[in-house]
Amino acid sequence: MPSLVRAASITNYSEVARAGGLDPARMLLDAGLSPDVLCEPDLMIPVERVGQLLEASAIASGNESFGLCMAESRQLSNLGAVGLLIRDQASLRDALDVLIRYQALLNGSLSLMVEERAELVVIREELKAGNAQQSTRQRIELALGVMLRVMRQFLGADWQPRRVCFEHTAPRDMRVHLRLFGSRVEFDYDFNCIVCAKADLDARHPSADPAMVRYTQQLLDASTQLQSATSLGDVRRTILLLLPDGRCTIEQVAEHLGVVCRTLQRRLTDQGQSFSSMVNDIRKELATRLVLGSDRPLTEVTILLGFSAPSAFSRWYHAQFGCSAKESRAARGARRHEQSEAR
Repeated sequence: MPSLVRAASITNYSEVARAGGLDPARMLLDAGLSPDVLCEPDLMIPVERVGQLLEASAIASGNESFGLCMAESRQLSNLGAVGLLIRDQASLRDALDVLIRYQALLNGSLSLMVEERAELVVIREELKAGNAQQSTRQRIELALGVMLRVMRQFLGADWQPRRVCFEHTAPRDMRVHLRLFGSRVEFDYDFNCIVCAKADLDARHPSADPAMVRYTQQLLDASTQLQSATSLGDVRRTILLLLPDGRCTIEQVAEHLGVVCRTLQRRLTDQGQSFSSMVNDIRKELATRLVLGSDRPLTEVTILLGFSAPSAFSRWYHAQFGCSAKESRAARGARRHEQSEAR
């Protein structure tokens, strides 16, 4: 089963990609991701594809610090409900405990560990083994950049860590690293980490709201329980995302949801559905809107509904509606004409 990460992990991707002269939509498609995932922050997507996207973007743009640039403007809101729970914790130590507890909801490939050594604290982030051929530079720099942003929510925008260490080699241009982390950045280290003073973890957070913590905790725990079974809404949303790319197979949907095909089929059956019937129903809804409710060219409608050729779309449309799409539009035009004359 592939490791998954919230689509919010690629927040700010478009801005950084365009700044590097890239076409964000094309880069996403080349990595096997629909551009629409940028509008679906809670959707879980394969970590490996995110890694492919970031590494390819860094190479194509010539920006070795691509992932770090994405982290520079991150907010707690990008962590979804977990971010809301973190925001009102009494201290950074409590916030890190929340992150560790719910890490799997955010990124299934990232492990977070907090080690206390005398007066210092080492916050380690490790990526689980995946594609051995794929570099992890961009993903780990994004992860440590986001961690620093979280820490500054509690310690102040000007707070600086004691050290920031990376396993990989230094980039040719260090400006982004120095701007974000300060001067104490090390490379070719034994592991990836941020080092701070122990006192930083226990400094009280003046904006903490215990009542909001209890409320958010209840909502998050209820949501976690619901995630144990794939809902029809999850499947529907994923189908809508994958249809335009012509990749809407049950295998692809299962991969995006982080389950194997048999599991997805069983869950749909338990809810009185089949994958093919869901795809067909969604296509009918879209066809009604796009053919009758818009003036989009039918060649474009063909693509949006996930058909490989206009002839395949034509056969399907006639089977569903008893006429061709052109005839439907002609009938719509006739009705509009009659209505305008009646007025």
